[in-house]
Amino acid sequence: MAENKAALVETLLTLKRKSGKTYNQLAEETGLTNVYVGQLLRRQAHLKPDTAPKLKAALPGLTDEVIEQMMVPPLRGYDPSIIQDPTIYRVTEGVMHFAESIKDIINEEFGDGIMSSVDFYCAVDKIKGVDGNDRVVITFDGKYLRHTEHKAENMLSRPRAK
Repeated sequence: MAENKAALVETLLTLKRKSGKTYNQLAEETGLTNVYVGQLLRRQAHLKPDTAPKLKAALPGLTDEVIEQMMVPPLRGYDPSIIQDPTIYRVTEGVMHFAESIKDIINEEFGDGIMSSVDFYCAVDKIKGVDGNDRVVITFDGKYLRHTEHKAENMLSRPRAK
């Protein structure tokens, strides 16, 4: 299965390279975020039926067979060795370095809960800093999910003694 996924990802990334389009251009043409387009091409996201024709129009050479494969829910995950890439390492380092403060602020602003990574949007943008240098902006936009108290009366799946 991993070999099939790797071959499909290589096919998709080759089609992107041959198209000459950026992730931002593909995002514009499909109505998706640039990171979600990347997730689709790396088989980390599930291509939805409404989006399939838009992606096919945006990415020349994308066949119906490949579209069908992309519409199967993927096995999400990552190769731990990619952490050696400097960009991936620095993004991971940034999230880990700031994670406790981010958690504290989420809890302070929302209460006891978490940010969903399922109902989640992510985008990467380029801006100019006040010093005129290029800066990377990574936006995480996740639904807030509160932790719940596990009261037996609310657990409808368990039979209750009468």
